[in-house]
Amino acid sequence: MASHLIQGRTVGMPVRVRDAEVCGTFYPVRADAARAVIAYSGLDVAEVLPGKAVCVLLFVDYRDGDLDAYHEFGMAFLIRPPGTTGSMRPADLRQTGLFVHWLPVDQAFTLEAGRTLWGFPKELADIELRLDSPYKRCVLRKDGRLVLDMLVKPGVPVPGGALGAPFDAYTHREGVTRRVPWSVRVRGARLRAGGALIRLGNHPIAKELSELGLPRRAMFTTTVSHAQLTFGEARET
Repeated sequence: MASHLIQGRTVGMPVRVRDAEVCGTFYPVRADAARAVIAYSGLDVAEVLPGKAVCVLLFVDYRDGDLDAYHEFGMAFLIRPPGTTGSMRPADLRQTGLFVHWLPVDQAFTLEAGRTLWGFPKELADIELRLDSPYKRCVLRKDGRLVLDMLVKPGVPVPGGALGAPFDAYTHREGVTRRVPWSVRVRGARLRAGGALIRLGNHPIAKELSELGLPRRAMFTTTVSHAQLTFGEARET
């Protein structure tokens, strides 16, 4: 089994998360604006409709895992599989990947591990999660500036398997694009159309989200009260 030394600790592969709570929202955004945001990666967004891409915002409470307990926020985009050309049919969207554009966390160990092991774009930020009320809330600040204040209202229960087949994850750091294999098992999954409210602050990432067309109605939101995740070795693409 492969292992890596992070801050004097040995981290074995695969990395396991034994319990986490996850809230995610999927937003339709302008494809041209999304392409501009991720142009540095050399990847291309998947158009779910002509001229429309998908931006995914999520926040996670990692309660128990190999990288300790921490909070995380993610900004990602559905992308075309690397190397594909031409138009995509609706059935091809099942083969899309998820490119992680920004991934702030609130603990230094997971920050270094995420960057080193997978090339995740982790940064330290102040992430306040309120998960015990009917609305799940994330208040995200970076460098003393508000990025966003986001509310998610859980929907109707769905079978765990309906949310258990994730997209391949892709990262790009220091000129290298990587594919990160991962899997997830969930309990307490809920889904609803819309279901999210978002207020943007004055941070540069908030400006990026505004240029994508947010705030607007989400396509749908998902919440998972208990998730178990596994992350394998990253592979350069």
